[in-house]
Amino acid sequence: MSHYNLILVVLGVAILAVAWLPSLLKKYPLSYPILFVGLGMLVFGLPLGLPNPDPVEHSSFTMHLTEICVTVALTGTGLKIDRKFSLWRWRAPLQLVLVLMVITIAIFAVVAWKLGGMAASSAVLLAATLAPTDPVLAGDVQVGKPGEGNEDTVRFSLTGEAGLNDGLAFPFVHLALVLLAATSLHLGQELWHWAWMDVLYRTGMGVLAGWLAGKGLSFLIFDLPRRVKINPEAYGFVALAVTLTAYGVTELLHGYGFLAVFVAAVTLRTHERSHEYHTEMHEFTDQLERLLIVVILILFGGAIVRGLLEPLTWAGAALGLFLLCILRPLGGILTLGRSRVTWPERIVISFFGIRGIGSFFYLAFAMHEAHFADGRQLWAITGFTVLTSIVVHGALATPVMDWLDRRHGRPTAVELEEQEQEQQKQERRPDESVS
Repeated sequence: MSHYNLILVVLGVAILAVAWLPSLLKKYPLSYPILFVGLGMLVFGLPLGLPNPDPVEHSSFTMHLTEICVTVALTGTGLKIDRKFSLWRWRAPLQLVLVLMVITIAIFAVVAWKLGGMAASSAVLLAATLAPTDPVLAGDVQVGKPGEGNEDTVRFSLTGEAGLNDGLAFPFVHLALVLLAATSLHLGQELWHWAWMDVLYRTGMGVLAGWLAGKGLSFLIFDLPRRVKINPEAYGFVALAVTLTAYGVTELLHGYGFLAVFVAAVTLRTHERSHEYHTEMHEFTDQLERLLIVVILILFGGAIVRGLLEPLTWAGAALGLFLLCILRPLGGILTLGRSRVTWPERIVISFFGIRGIGSFFYLAFAMHEAHFADGRQLWAITGFTVLTSIVVHGALATPVMDWLDRRHGRPTAVELEEQEQEQQKQERRPDESVS
């Protein structure tokens, strides 16, 4: 019972902090995820008798917790993109997903296999786990709220990429499972089944189900209230309905639920784009996402202090640094080489390939589905890579994005917030004078 009460206190303080910290830290080269990982390390490092938050031992819990967090984040990510979808308007994020991510997985898997000494299945799994960027921890480099119009090339590209690749990396996780289970006699047959089922069918079903869910929910949200009165106080829960319905139905149809959720949110966003309801749905998902982030980051910090990184070798650390510092930046610059993205924008997009909660989910999912002999080493490399990304990208996000905004003559995030506060003060003055 004392542990339960202690957990309530820690969560209460953390949730209160996440409500204040994003605004307080906008001026500084520091992101709140760093602080919550540190809080988890502090709490679980004290002799309080708390259980070990080991993601290997608790793979099912880790999988479902991170699954819910990523799903909610994808809904919020899709809802805040103002730009209408077309192959031409979305060419930059599509290049990052369909070209850069696939190349990254292929090169990283070969390096981990040939130079890192891993089994082929483990190398592919690690590559698929670390290749997708994260929609959860990348808020500082993504677009703003719906209708704000703060959608420059860098923010839009990173937001669209994070929304799409969390679903499109799944086929390679299934490929790792195929390589682990298949024998040499049946490998060709298993690969053929993987190609049409895990690549073509699941991806196509994810896109189709997401589009249909977005269209259907658009009718229920915007058209039906004109005929049937719905309590406005219940509108915030519709965003959760979008998330759960699109994800659950798609998974029942054996499609990729992550992809469906993002497609549904983008489809929903195209319906009555100026409606304030989009902002209300986004704010609800944003608050729910932050609540889940608090729990996951504290547990991540606890896992670190309880030995998550102990199996990490120099070769494993080198693989993580190779991905973050060489493969992603260089690959991004080359992938966007023929686009109209300027060189400064290209460098920033290529550098901010943030890894996070999505990587935890993919690894936990694979560990739940099959036994990998080097599972703890895979968790150590993934944990090290995500921790490095949280620290490095979290510290550089604010100054780099401020520099980019000033370079293009745009107000920074802090200046926009100050302008909004000043506008709110001016709007309140007539009411105060009347009273």
